[in-house]
Amino acid sequence: MKNNIALMVALALMALGIQHSLLAQTPEQIRSFKAHFTDRTLSYCIYPKPQKIVELCAMADFNTADLVTIVSGNGVDTFTVNRAVQIVSEHGNPVVISAEPSKDGVNLYLGIVDSGSEADKVADRLELDKSFILNSLGYDRHILCVVERAALDEHHSDVLGPKDLAAQVIILGENTDAVFCGLASLEQMLEQGIMFSVAIYDYADVKHRGVIEGYYGVPYSAEVTKELFRFMARNKLNTYMYGAKSDPYHSRYWSEPYPVAITPEQERVGYLTQDMMKDITAAARECKVDFIWAIHPGKAFADPQNKDIIRQIMGKFESMYELGVRQFGVFVDDVGVPSDPSILKLCADNLTALQKAIDEKWNKEGTPAEDKVKPLHYVPQLYAYSWVSDDKAKTFFESLRPVPDKVNIYITGANVWSVPNNGDIQKVYGWLGKGTSWWWNYLCNDQDMTKLFIADMQTNFRDESHIFSTSRIPADITLKTLIVNPMQQGMLSRIGLFSTADYSWNTSAFNSVRSWEAAVRSVGSSALLGDITEDLFNIIPALRYYDNDEFEYLITRYKQSVERGKPAPGALIAELKKVNASCSKIEKTLVLSSKQSDALLYSDLRPWLLKLKAMTAEAIYLLGKKHPEYADKDSNNVAPRDYENDPDFRFEILGGMGEHIKMAERTAEPSAKCLLPFIYWLRGQN
Repeated sequence: MKNNIALMVALALMALGIQHSLLAQTPEQIRSFKAHFTDRTLSYCIYPKPQKIVELCAMADFNTADLVTIVSGNGVDTFTVNRAVQIVSEHGNPVVISAEPSKDGVNLYLGIVDSGSEADKVADRLELDKSFILNSLGYDRHILCVVERAALDEHHSDVLGPKDLAAQVIILGENTDAVFCGLASLEQMLEQGIMFSVAIYDYADVKHRGVIEGYYGVPYSAEVTKELFRFMARNKLNTYMYGAKSDPYHSRYWSEPYPVAITPEQERVGYLTQDMMKDITAAARECKVDFIWAIHPGKAFADPQNKDIIRQIMGKFESMYELGVRQFGVFVDDVGVPSDPSILKLCADNLTALQKAIDEKWNKEGTPAEDKVKPLHYVPQLYAYSWVSDDKAKTFFESLRPVPDKVNIYITGANVWSVPNNGDIQKVYGWLGKGTSWWWNYLCNDQDMTKLFIADMQTNFRDESHIFSTSRIPADITLKTLIVNPMQQGMLSRIGLFSTADYSWNTSAFNSVRSWEAAVRSVGSSALLGDITEDLFNIIPALRYYDNDEFEYLITRYKQSVERGKPAPGALIAELKKVNASCSKIEKTLVLSSKQSDALLYSDLRPWLLKLKAMTAEAIYLLGKKHPEYADKDSNNVAPRDYENDPDFRFEILGGMGEHIKMAERTAEPSAKCLLPFIYWLRGQN
């Protein structure tokens, strides 16, 4: 078969008259080339959606038996090389790192554009359009090219040899971070099986893309945070701002160092030790995630009596620097909005002084790049400008104009829960005189604690009570920073974060439903003991507070059939059984797994999953009892459950800030608007 493919490649190459420039193909040539491969659709499914894919159609073998030689150029850092080794080795290939390409097997070239690296030289031989990297307006610009070995031979003299189909991979980027992003695409290509020659020209529309852990609730554990970093690396997210409202060392004890040791009870409510923080920052660096630790001094930041505020903050920053933090934030949100001109000026002066102190401490000339501290991130008191009149908002943001431009100043738009939009961005730009960053309270459920937002984006807009249900995400957002405040369930948040990664990378190509479907496949296929993708598709609509459309439709239709005196519960029972079976399979798969991410996912999902499983089981039983001809003969008696107070359906939440933090319990509410009332109705019918 391999020789047949090689022959087809050779014939196609000769028919098209292609010499060593495989990328100089017209659309007509590409279509002609594809005609030789009518038995297979040559297309990769990569997320986030790339900006441009040029399919070259020739098959390229990346066999797991092939030795892969990683040829890394100057400027490509250790973290990027290590990521390449991880991706290749996880697919079964032996790996070596060398300064020179191998004459056998697969070469993976990693390089910075115009650096004179081997990757640069190969890109020139293939006539890749390097101006894309040098001149495009996006961020993390790179080219990923896969060709068969023959493409690197000027005359293709031995194109028919089976070994000549070995893939050669080139990732050329504007910097090492861009090369790292290219590896995320390569990882997904390898997972999709047989490789074919392709050139991907890619960049991000938004520079800083990621997560803000800024909700009111139990902070993520160190294990969940590190899992999220790994997820971010795969999905080209690069920013994680830590500002957990309930972390006392972020707010109440903002000037004190993190403790060396904590009690089990403190760990349960989200406390972190110094060693935990070191572990988190190290994991972030490995995943190329800028971990921003934020301090919340609250009103102290604008207290004219506090002459020592910069020294106090820098003292805490220095302790965090020792733990591996290389970027900082300052939060003064949720403490009241000042209007006194002297207080507004003091805020701007302190922010400017703090950035200056950081630069003098860590950013002197000659400081190694890894030891420097990136610019500040600042969440002001007025982050939702509609809280005050336009005149007062104008005065507030104008007071921040003297702050250095490199400081990132955040808004949430007109409202706390606004969806990013150019109208709000341009309005604040007119007052501030420079661009702002966007803290997006999307997925966040600290005000909807009993709900999960794991449907597609538009459905989530409809379900999240504080978001205008008619909101639409624009295809041409003008932002440099977009970070998302997720749910208190960090592992479940990956579904929504997948789509925000997709959106912020390529805003014009974003499709809410398709992105959600890809997100579910990504989470479902990663389970250790079996793919649960289809089961997630079955249950996620029913995990919504508002039920899935199928339940609502079938319950309504069933009740109408009862009213007509011709009860027809068959379709409803079938749907209930399908969801119930998927609940059981997911529970079994995750509970029996030894994989940490599966255990963490189950911990997030458990109250909703068990309640939905119990509800569907009872509904099936009650329908069978009411209509014996539809009863499941093997079904046991199902006792009614207390759906409000059963401990299986309860979970802990942590609310408040500073001295007002307290733990409480809530009950999960899947299918609360339709299925649960239907069960109570059925109970009354039997």
